[in-house]
Amino acid sequence: MNLITFANHLIRYYNNMEHSKNSGMGYVYALQAFFAWGVLPLFWKLLSSIPALEVLAHRIFWSFVFLLLFILIKKQRSLINLLKQKKTRNSLLISSILIGGNWGLFIYAVNINQIVEASLGYYINPIVNVLLGMIILKEKLNTLKTIALIIASAAVIYLTIDYGQFPWIAIILAGSFGFYGLVKKTAGIEAIPALTVETFILTPVAAGFIFWKLIDKSGALFSGNISTDAYLILTGIVTTLPLYWFAKGAQRIPLSAVGFMQYIGPTLMLLIGVFVYDEPFRREQIIAFSLIWFALGLYTISMIKGTRQKIKSS
Repeated sequence: MNLITFANHLIRYYNNMEHSKNSGMGYVYALQAFFAWGVLPLFWKLLSSIPALEVLAHRIFWSFVFLLLFILIKKQRSLINLLKQKKTRNSLLISSILIGGNWGLFIYAVNINQIVEASLGYYINPIVNVLLGMIILKEKLNTLKTIALIIASAAVIYLTIDYGQFPWIAIILAGSFGFYGLVKKTAGIEAIPALTVETFILTPVAAGFIFWKLIDKSGALFSGNISTDAYLILTGIVTTLPLYWFAKGAQRIPLSAVGFMQYIGPTLMLLIGVFVYDEPFRREQIIAFSLIWFALGLYTISMIKGTRQKIKSS
C-alpha cells in the first residue's frame, strides 16, 4: 500500500467516523424533540386554572422573546431577508395564523381533559399530509399510502358514527398542522427563522392582550404567584427548544427515521391522558386508534421503501 492509498483510507475512515457521530447526535436531538412534545400536556396542566386564550398569548409572546434572543446570539441575518420578500411574508402570515390556532386549541384540549382526542389529531396528521400532497401538490400515491388513507378515513368516520360525536379537536389539530406543514414546504423556509417571524406577526396582539390583563388586574402574570409567573415565562422555552432539537435532528438522520419517531409524541400523550389523568378510553376509541395505528404502519413501510429506492437510484 503506497502513501497516497493509505492517506485516502485514513480520510475515508475519519469521514465515516464524523458521519456516524453526526447521525448519532441526530437521533438524540430528534428523540429529545418528540419526547418533549409528548410530555407537554403535563406542563400545560400546570396552567389549567388559567384560560387557554391567556396561556396562548404568553406562549406566543415568550416564544418570540426566546427566538429573538436565539437569532441574535447566532447572528442569523436570514430573518431580515425573510421580511423583505413579499411572497415569503404572505406565506408566514398564513402559517402564523395556522400555528397560533393549533397551539391554542391544544392548550384548550388539555384544559378540558381531552388529551386522548388531541393525541388522535397528531396520529392523523401524517395521513392528512398525504391527502394534502395528493390534492394540492398533485403527488401520486402508491398502493400502501392509498390503503393507509382509506383505513384512517374509515376510522374517523367510525368514531364519529359510533361515538356519536365528531372528533373536531383531533380533526382541527391535524388539519391546521397539516396546512402549516404545507405552507412551510412550499415556501422552503428554515424552521427557526420562520417561527421567529411567525411569532413576531402574532406578538403585537398577544402582548396587547397580556398588557390589557395586567392593567385590568385580571391576568395571571404578576398576580402574586411566583410559580405561575415562572410557568408562563417557560411557555416560550417549552415551545422553542423542542423545535430547535427537531431542526437539528432532521438535518442529520433519514426522513424515514423522522417519520417513524414522530409517533412517539402522540403515543406519550395518549398514555398520559389515560393513565395519569384518567381520561376515558372507550371501546370505539380503541377500535378507531387500532385502525389508525395499522394505517400508520402501512404509511411508515411505504415511506421506508421510498427512501431506500431513492438511496439506490442516487
